[in-house]
Amino acid sequence: MDALAAAIAARGRMALILGLAIGLGLPRLAETMRPAIWPLVITLLFLSILRIGPDALRLPRRSLVPIAGLTLTLQVACPLAAFGIFAALGLQGAIWAQALVLILAAAPITGAAPITALAGGVPDLALRQTVFGTLVLPLTALPVLALIPAFGTVVQIAGAAAMLLLAIGCAAAAALVLRRTGWVQPTPTSLTRIDALTAVVMGLVVVGLMSAAADAIRDTPGHFVLIMALVFAVNFGLQATACLLWPDATEKTAVAVAAGNRNAALFLGVLPAGFSPELLLVIGCYQVPMYLTPFILPWIRNRTTVH
Repeated sequence: MDALAAAIAARGRMALILGLAIGLGLPRLAETMRPAIWPLVITLLFLSILRIGPDALRLPRRSLVPIAGLTLTLQVACPLAAFGIFAALGLQGAIWAQALVLILAAAPITGAAPITALAGGVPDLALRQTVFGTLVLPLTALPVLALIPAFGTVVQIAGAAAMLLLAIGCAAAAALVLRRTGWVQPTPTSLTRIDALTAVVMGLVVVGLMSAAADAIRDTPGHFVLIMALVFAVNFGLQATACLLWPDATEKTAVAVAAGNRNAALFLGVLPAGFSPELLLVIGCYQVPMYLTPFILPWIRNRTTVH
């Protein structure tokens, strides 16, 4: 069993590619997986915190101000700016535009640190940014949710934020209890098992997320191509902007990964019913540039670095 876990953990990215292929190739299976996306995403959050442990959650005091500033920039300023642009163009009512605003309001993905390492960067900042951004997400999301009509009244928006807080809190608490009580210890064997389980769960999440993409390819291929082009532009545009503007060369990669790669699936459990299908399409398409980041970001970084 441990040998199987090691093999799966070593081929984690293949699980994501397999999930993409299965989701697009077997749309009925992907449709069946759709209701499981939210609990699987919370499971991923639990596994991520279980792996990094309580020490990683203790952010150095000297880093709190810059991390908080970057969080406000990424999770509040960016989505509000995007909404302003869409509003100026008269597009704020389009579901795809609201979906992009929601994606920009999300915290960095739980895999931001390993993606940063794969892209040739230092993963520490990416890990800290993911932890802090996820913990404060219910608060930073409030002004963004208020701009999206589908979320309804102030009470409904507060309820969505409270549900996010409860889900994140329960996942974090369960993981920390297992680590602090010694039920799960950070041994190489345990970490390998967690990595293998994470790869499997991520693959299942991708299968579900690609259900709407499979439908779009079949029914509205032109719309699918437009959405795919848009998410590529948003994701890598944010990464290029971070590489251009961030002053510390050693942190550029981590900031770029955090800026472009967001865990929008955390919102799926609090979305109004009528909002999910189009959002799933945008999020499903958004997976593709995220998985290509380790290969493309080094090229972006080299092209945006002034020699």
